[in-house]
Amino acid sequence: MTTARQHEAAERLRADQQFWRDLVAEVGRDRMEAPGPMGEWTFKDLAAHLAAWRNYRIPMVEAVARGEPVPAPPWPAGMPEDDYDAINAWFQERDRNRTLDDVLNDYESSFERLAVALEALPEAVAHDPHGLPWMGGEAAIDADFTEHLHEEHVPAVRAWLDGSRREARG
Repeated sequence: MTTARQHEAAERLRADQQFWRDLVAEVGRDRMEAPGPMGEWTFKDLAAHLAAWRNYRIPMVEAVARGEPVPAPPWPAGMPEDDYDAINAWFQERDRNRTLDDVLNDYESSFERLAVALEALPEAVAHDPHGLPWMGGEAAIDADFTEHLHEEHVPAVRAWLDGSRREARG
């Protein structure tokens, strides 16, 4: 049964989906495949990166909710799970030829999929700081599943957008 706190955690995630939609609209389709927001990475690359990590984690949460073992990572066996640069490069190469719409739709749909997965967790797991072992001692109901976006990527996207605006004003 979903607890009130699980529902609140899922609602925080759903609310942040609007932030993402607003950011996508602010960037605009005409700039999404231009390098800049993350060095050589485009906004499309950023969206694919976010979707890749979320799509890696959602099946893990779903498996825990069903009482099953978590699935193996999608990257090649033997790649260390803490070699984030190598994993990110693997994700980027894997997703390089995806269409912009596919990437945007993938990340957009991941918000609801993760919210549903959080609500499906058994109460004991959702409230336990060690219920999802990969969460580093943070209970699922307390986690900020969009922290990486906000802390690692939004500042760079904002700087890129601000620079584009300054260039446009000349």
